[in-house]
Amino acid sequence: MQLKLVKADMDNQALIGEMLEEWTDHNCHHEAVNKTPMAIFKEDYRNWEKYLKSLEGKGDGIKIVPATTLFCLDEERNRMIGAVNIRHYLNDSLLRNGGHIGDGIRPSERGKGYGTAMIALALKECKNLGIDRVLMVCDKNNIASAKTIIKNGGILENEIFDEGVIIQRYWIELK
Repeated sequence: MQLKLVKADMDNQALIGEMLEEWTDHNCHHEAVNKTPMAIFKEDYRNWEKYLKSLEGKGDGIKIVPATTLFCLDEERNRMIGAVNIRHYLNDSLLRNGGHIGDGIRPSERGKGYGTAMIALALKECKNLGIDRVLMVCDKNNIASAKTIIKNGGILENEIFDEGVIIQRYWIELK
């Protein structure tokens, strides 16, 4: 497994489009819709210039914090397998239910260990941004996400009830 995180650009437009097409089709045909990280679903990827602009993540500093969106490329297969959205700091909403990292793996690549590896790469990016304590959250029912967080050093702080769902909040100390 040779993975790296990359920004969206003209060189990887087709790979990202293929991944998002699969993901969108999966969401249309399955009860459990997954649009995480939400940043990659805000705009239609078929309008590439507008899509790229939506990923810039400058934020307003209050409701929307600055963020970096990166796509996970499997270099051996030249295939996009997922994406992460790294929030540079937490506002009250993200501190409660959101965290520093939103992540997702395309449907056909789930359950193969990519999530754990992608989070490890995202944590290195967090360290580069000067974040040394990372909050990650997941629904209590999302056992796969909880496992990827724990495998990357996540320590459960607590569970909260938010909009009818139990959310687990994990902290990861970066060294």
